[in-house]
Amino acid sequence: MNDDVTETSGDVTYRVTADELRQFIERFERLEAEKKDIADQQKEVMAEAKGRGYDTKVIRKVIALRRREPDDIAEEEAVLDMYKQALGM
Repeated sequence: MNDDVTETSGDVTYRVTADELRQFIERFERLEAEKKDIADQQKEVMAEAKGRGYDTKVIRKVIALRRREPDDIAEEEAVLDMYKQALGM
């Protein structure tokens, strides 16, 4: 009888763990779907910008620059200028 209680306790623990695992997986899957929806919306924004004559490659560069620290950008631009001068550009 003790073995039955242990098995039952184990089964209950397994079910709770399986339910919890299922919840994690389902949450992750919902987030993946949301991420895809957001990516689709971003594509739409870029298509609209392109349709209005904007250069989307440059827009993406501006977006990347806005994420960075101004000091990092200034340092990179200074090094780029130095390299260009060294090459006579």
